[in-house]
Amino acid sequence: MPATATPLVRLTGVGKTYGNIRALHGVDLDVRPAEVSCVLGDNGAGKSTLIKIISGVHRHTEGELRIDGEPVRLSSPREALGRGIAAVYQDLATVTLMPVWRNFFLGSELTRGRGPFQRLDIARMKAVADAELRAMGIELDDLDQPVGSLSGGQRQSVAIARAVHFGARVLILDEPTAALGVKQSGVVLKYIAAARERGLGVVFITHNPHHAYLVGDHFTVLRLGTVELSAARADVTLEDLTLHMAGGAELTALKHELARTAGVDTKALPGEDGTER
Repeated sequence: MPATATPLVRLTGVGKTYGNIRALHGVDLDVRPAEVSCVLGDNGAGKSTLIKIISGVHRHTEGELRIDGEPVRLSSPREALGRGIAAVYQDLATVTLMPVWRNFFLGSELTRGRGPFQRLDIARMKAVADAELRAMGIELDDLDQPVGSLSGGQRQSVAIARAVHFGARVLILDEPTAALGVKQSGVVLKYIAAARERGLGVVFITHNPHHAYLVGDHFTVLRLGTVELSAARADVTLEDLTLHMAGGAELTALKHELARTAGVDTKALPGEDGTER
């Protein structure tokens, strides 16, 4: 996708304050079709606040948010969803004892008949859910099984396919691999790549630079509510990303302090240029 294309979502100097507390300040971010924009940061870096601004949970208090080039101030998640922005949170908003197909249509069930004769169109919901899951490369043997019986990676994948089916053009994924093992994390990363192949703009929130680097096209590292790093994939290495996640200049200062401490080997720590010494 050409970099000159109008971003689906553009944040310019966006910030958010809660009373006297500034949670986010001066954040720039572009979300483009068929790209994965990775937002990284430690706890308290501002990732959750950024998600809430883009998904309509909170309004920004500084800067500008544009959707399809139009300045907006989202007032609710429903408004954001109406504009094609869907967030998939860690809890996934699923009902563990309900079958997969029912969770897929939770809150948007298909019906047939009219008036007192209206009833759920179970056959059509199963067929649509199966088709949409297969389009994302997800093949489940039994859509009647409780969604809680699926692995963590499979549940994340169902949530992603559900968002795509209901019109998401921008998909925000909140730490989808945080509680998963290596194999299940790989499953989720596969479907993030699949969403990109379908032309979605994906915002991948994570604290894991290795996961981000596997699928990311652009990387934004937040630190204490501000941007520590903003770089395209071609302009950053995994080592650079890891160094900025670790605090960059602060890590270098820590290395110099540790170098003066007897019994501490600092040779393997990243140097000032981000390389191993």
